[in-house]
This record gives sequence, C-alpha cells and structure tokens, in this order.
Amino acid sequence: MDMNNNGVISKKSPHDVKKSLDLFQQLLAAKGIVVFARIDQQAEARKVGLDLPPTELLVFGNPLAGTPIMDSFPLSALDLPLKLLAWSHEGPDVWLTYNDPAYLGERYGLPDEMVKKLDFGPLVDKVIHG
Repeated sequence: MDMNNNGVISKKSPHDVKKSLDLFQQLLAAKGIVVFARIDQQAEARKVGLDLPPTELLVFGNPLAGTPIMDSFPLSALDLPLKLLAWSHEGPDVWLTYNDPAYLGERYGLPDEMVKKLDFGPLVDKVIHG
C-alpha cells in the first residue's frame, strides 16, 4: 500500500530495514549516485541507553543533478541531498519513506525537468518488487 501524506511517500518493503537499504545502495551504486551518509538511528539511540525500533536514514544524491537545482533555487538545499528512511514501528512491517518529488517541486517552484531529476521512486519500487 502506498501512503502519500503531506509531501511524504511511504511504501511497504518485503525486506528488513538493513536489507532494504543495502539493496537500495546497490541500485544507487550501479547508477553512479553518491551515498553521503547512512545513519543507523537505532544504534545511535542505544549508545545513549534508549530504545528505538530499526530506523536507518540514507543520504544520497548526484551533484551533477542537484547542484544546478540548488544554484537556481538555494532553499532546495534544505531537502537536498535526497534522503530515504527505512523504518519499522510497533510491528514487523518495514517502510521506505521519502519526500514526494512533486511536493519538492511545488515547495521550491522547480520546473518539471528538475522535478524529474529528484524522482527516485522507481528505484524504491525495484527494492520492493525486485
């Protein structure tokens, strides 16, 4: 089931959090897209004695695509580089959540050709459907 709420898209993954992001990173690498950071938020919570269900954030992008967007629309740097959140909460379901590129386009007044450069939904679908 796809959920779209307030500019956020969430899709259910058949894999656990780690495997979902591992698969997504492989797809990014095959396209030459840079991974800037992978943050295991559950591990960071444990370091300070707190519990958090599996939650990891991947920060990634393509400077060739993102730089012209940020140059023309400087506030877009609030949302660039792109991010994918893999998480679960109160149950076995794992979700892959990201900003809807159409929402980002509206938020920053981006032309359609720039919005298309921000759409990595097909890669998320490959993680989910193989």
